[in-house]
Amino acid sequence: MRVVLASIVLAAPLALMPAAQAQVREDRNATTEIQTGDYELAERKLLAEQRVFPAKPEVLLNLAAIYTKTGRHAEARAIYNRVLALDPVAMDVADGQVVASHLVAARGLRILDSARQASR
Repeated sequence: MRVVLASIVLAAPLALMPAAQAQVREDRNATTEIQTGDYELAERKLLAEQRVFPAKPEVLLNLAAIYTKTGRHAEARAIYNRVLALDPVAMDVADGQVVASHLVAARGLRILDSARQASR
């Protein structure tokens, strides 16, 4: 299973990290940068990781969450939809719950929809 370490507004995931990598402490998913709010550096790291692992849900979800947080909703929506097109991956949430990558992506899309309706 994969580990979700943090989130924005509970539903927009950030700092997702596979359990195996959590042991290594190598920060390929920009966990530290996301947690400290350095979204620019986090985005650079995630884009580099995405070039190597283009279908890794935790990388995609972190990138979509950064795009959401920085107001790039169309880009975030495209990535959330891309995650939904992949096979679901079970992820452990920091509070001990298990959540599917599809559920995280669907929640991200709902946040985007809510934000769009609120701005009307």
